[in-house]
Amino acid sequence: MEKKIRILIGKPGLDGHDRGAKVVAAALRDAGIEVIYTGLHQTCESIVEAAIQEDVDIIGLSILSGAHMTIFPKVLDLLKQKGAEDIIVIGGGIIPEEDIKKLNEVGIKKLFTPGAPTKEIIEYIKDLATKDTKRH
Repeated sequence: MEKKIRILIGKPGLDGHDRGAKVVAAALRDAGIEVIYTGLHQTCESIVEAAIQEDVDIIGLSILSGAHMTIFPKVLDLLKQKGAEDIIVIGGGIIPEEDIKKLNEVGIKKLFTPGAPTKEIIEYIKDLATKDTKRH
């Protein structure tokens, strides 16, 4: 039996808009991906801790607050500190193209901007999980 892909969807920081994260989480669930949604106003530490406890393959962060250049690197650093850098980090939000390039360079696998089709996100995650995670 094939192991289900497990993804944690997190909304770090003070950003109070979670409609997009919920839409993505529901679409991923409908596509057979196991989703853990941590809810609004999470700290980077609580997201990383939950990801490790839940043994996820991927962390997906939704950031609309403009704090992406702080939050994404902090999550990567915390994963490294905990010996869990094999958990892949992706994300979405309002992120300028030049910041996307910088975040990709520091280790964020993929960033989706508003309007990205959920089908594209699902296909990316399924493709990523079959090639790149610790469990495959």
